[in-house]
Amino acid sequence: GIEFDYASVQAAKALQRAGVKAILANSNPETVSTDFDTSDRLYFEPLDEESIRDLLENESGGDGAPRSIVQFGGQTAVNMARVLQRSGLPIAGSSAESIDLAEDRGRFEAIVSSLNIPQPPGSAVHTIEEALPTAEAVGYPVLVRPSYVLGGRAMEVVQDAEELERFFNAALAERTGAVLIDKYLEGLEVEVDAICDGVDVLIPGIMEHIERAGVHSGDSMAVYPPQNLTPEQRAAIIDYTTRMALALEVRGMMNVQYVIAPAADPGGPGVFVIEVNPRASRTVPFISKVTGVPMVQAAVEVMLGKSLREQGFKSGLWPEGNLVAVKAPVFSMSKLIGVDTFLGPEMKSTGEVMGVDFTFEAAVRKALIASDLALRPGVPVLLSLSDRSKPEAVPLVYALHQAGCPLYATEGTAAMIRGLDIPVTAVTKLLHENHPNVVDLIREGTVGAVVNTLEGGRASHMRDGFHIRRAATETRIPCFTSIDTARAAIQALSAPDSYSVFPLVHYREGTRTA
Repeated sequence: GIEFDYASVQAAKALQRAGVKAILANSNPETVSTDFDTSDRLYFEPLDEESIRDLLENESGGDGAPRSIVQFGGQTAVNMARVLQRSGLPIAGSSAESIDLAEDRGRFEAIVSSLNIPQPPGSAVHTIEEALPTAEAVGYPVLVRPSYVLGGRAMEVVQDAEELERFFNAALAERTGAVLIDKYLEGLEVEVDAICDGVDVLIPGIMEHIERAGVHSGDSMAVYPPQNLTPEQRAAIIDYTTRMALALEVRGMMNVQYVIAPAADPGGPGVFVIEVNPRASRTVPFISKVTGVPMVQAAVEVMLGKSLREQGFKSGLWPEGNLVAVKAPVFSMSKLIGVDTFLGPEMKSTGEVMGVDFTFEAAVRKALIASDLALRPGVPVLLSLSDRSKPEAVPLVYALHQAGCPLYATEGTAAMIRGLDIPVTAVTKLLHENHPNVVDLIREGTVGAVVNTLEGGRASHMRDGFHIRRAATETRIPCFTSIDTARAAIQALSAPDSYSVFPLVHYREGTRTA
């Protein structure tokens, strides 16, 4: 992804500034890191064991092989740590043991428990015979997560034993070790990037996801600074992040994901750790730009032996500015025929954009415009809502009506809207019986946006809403499958053009004039 391309390029520049030759290995020609002048030497090779060992053998001099940095190339690069360790080759930054502590679900669960840091109840298991009673004990829905995987692959929220058997077998097929079965806590998801030198832990920023837990962080919208955390929750996030970084012996970067579920932690802040990634995450470019903290530069300096304090940083949370920044995902679903677009634990986005302003509403509006998800007042909207999301959708229906948006809805949703005394046109979702149906409505251009929230497991996703979502994707109109994303887009309708336009530095410095 472009975020890891950014991190690799910035790492090469940081090494060169420190007087260290930078060698890059990358087989993707559509990246800046493969430009001829980015590094001192480029190996256009895949990141596999044979290629990396040949590369290092070729670069070995009288002092042996050069140290390898694995933190900036995403999951594929960080998985090379075990290969390097087996071959006795040196690693710069967090050791292979440190990386394994964070990546192996079972070992990570044990170390977090030893630190008395809350995590969703669950257990690391290796067989379906272990998984079924574990899921029954913690209660459905549960989250199934294999170790050492890229982009949330084979990760799933499952609702019952039948789904668990199907998705657990998919997780086992990854052959990456233990599979974690833990309780799915529905709540606000929060993400933190941090840099550790073994003594101090710098947290450049805390990001709050707009979509609640269960949507992959790469597919969710993220807001900096967080808008809904209490002071107690902020303090807990800083404390937990600091203690985990030191216990894992991180040297360089790490990323932590939390879920905020106060009901599951009576008397406490309600902050639960979901996972730690011992590497640069896809939010590093975002948080570096909006805070002004050169995260990759600082992490590389740590790997070269320069402490955070020697670089002028202190431990703890970097002071927050007066700006608001929103990261939004970009999808390429229209180019992928037959792929469903619903958001879940497995990542589907192919890029991201950023909106920055002085208010949350203006920043969201910019991010939605950049990602082609913005709504305009008066745009006709089709709603097909799950029973579970209908109560939450009531204020959104009122907001759409007040914005002058004609409403169309499937039968059950239309009944709900009529109960609110709001005009609505009912449309059938039975594709082979009546016309016009929901797909006709989308393909004919009658509606300009779709809100289609989901109910239950994967089977119902595919059965009830797939054709709606595919039609919206193929006609390139906004399609929201999360009620949280829809809420952000609809709230931005209240002031569609009330945003400012300044250089990024003006927002960081709080300057409201050019």
